[in-house]
Amino acid sequence: MTVLDNQHLVEINAAVASPRYPRQALTPGIVHIGVGGFHRAHQAMYLDDLMNRGEALDWGIVGVGVMPGDRRMQQVLAAQDHLYTLMVKHPDGHLEPRVIGSMMDYLFAPDDPEAVIERMADPAIRIVSLTVTEGGYNFHPVTGAFDLDNPDVRHDLANPSAPTTSFGLVTEALARRRARGHGPFTLMSCDNIQGNGEVARRMFTAYARARDPELGAWVASEVPFPNAMVDRITPVTTPEDIDELAARFGVEDAWPVVCEPFTQWVLEDRFVAGRPPFESVGVQLVEDVEPYELMKLRLLNASHQALCYFGYLAGYRYAHEVCRDPLFVDFLLAYMRHEGSPTLPPVPGVDLEQYRTTLIERFANPQIKDTLARLCAESSDRIPKWLLPVIREQLARGGEIHRAVAVVASWARYAEGVDEQGAPIAVVDRLKGELMRIAAGNREHPAAFIENRELFGDLAEEPRFREAYLATLALLHERGARATLESLAQSKGTT
Repeated sequence: MTVLDNQHLVEINAAVASPRYPRQALTPGIVHIGVGGFHRAHQAMYLDDLMNRGEALDWGIVGVGVMPGDRRMQQVLAAQDHLYTLMVKHPDGHLEPRVIGSMMDYLFAPDDPEAVIERMADPAIRIVSLTVTEGGYNFHPVTGAFDLDNPDVRHDLANPSAPTTSFGLVTEALARRRARGHGPFTLMSCDNIQGNGEVARRMFTAYARARDPELGAWVASEVPFPNAMVDRITPVTTPEDIDELAARFGVEDAWPVVCEPFTQWVLEDRFVAGRPPFESVGVQLVEDVEPYELMKLRLLNASHQALCYFGYLAGYRYAHEVCRDPLFVDFLLAYMRHEGSPTLPPVPGVDLEQYRTTLIERFANPQIKDTLARLCAESSDRIPKWLLPVIREQLARGGEIHRAVAVVASWARYAEGVDEQGAPIAVVDRLKGELMRIAAGNREHPAAFIENRELFGDLAEEPRFREAYLATLALLHERGARATLESLAQSKGTT
């Protein structure tokens, strides 16, 4: 068994690719806040690809953890000299492991916020990137406004030199760079949220303005916030993954990362102090990310919603099980072709039919073991952003809506908290209590779920939407998920 660290790197199994560059030659250029599985399978991998080409050696990554739960990541990475194994899981069972060496250091902000601030204030740092999840941007779910009443935000505004949040840390670093005449860095969101750069811009500038209006104006005018579309399925690492890496390849890694073969990163080319040559390793540098982003949201993300509730109700528990069932595959492809795709603007360089087919292949990968429970979680945040815009646009153009509406009905049925076999469903949602209360009355008051204006606005007043929803919910109650999909497959017209 080979311990994963700098000293033993030369002893790693030859079947495990290792960094081909001298790690001691790396210098830091990026600070990344929120080091999780996705960052390590995506951005850090792209940097590692560049470094293996002999490029970007001055763009080493310094990770930063802000949340209390990040301490374990700091401890694991420190013990391994910030090396970790990325295991790509191919559908046929083939594992493709490689050691990633692009991360140089990891700072745990609660232990030493000053060290984090000074690292970002160093002019060598030209990009600060983020994967902090949607909740990490601290905006109100309905208004989208920055929450100045958040206790942690209030603490940081009162104690700017000893902050606890990413907003306080980043803004204090920018203030010091400005005072020292170093100029700003680029703040680059890599989170899977629509308009991630624009969201980051609004939230960080709102915080900066609340701290100091003049500083806020400088951040708004001088700091770039490029939008990006990111994509790679990266399940949570399990104990079995750790054991498999050890048994098959003899590598002792306390926290490897597993992922699918597919990866995509579409990035606006807006940087203030340079950037790595990302285009050399497959990143698409574009002027406008929105077409690619809408493609992902309305095809990939919405299709996850289309498969998860129906699949769970029918007795499946993994995405790959659903996507090996022809009935479900036909439903997903029909949604994508006839409802999701017609709402998309042109997507330069993308063959949409190939993209749709690839999505099914990705979802059907049995090695990833993506759970339907994960895909069903936080529906109240997902469906209004990914699926309802499709319904609204299709209503406006007179297009087909019955499959997308069926997904909404399947969510309402799922929120009842019991599957078709009578087993309880563990609903996970910030609005769980309210949603389950309404769904409990689905049979007596079937329109109540869609009359929730916080989630659906005025959609319940649209006759086509209301009629299709009520018919599908009734069918789900009377005949179940499979029979509902069979009925939808026979539907004609634009209902």
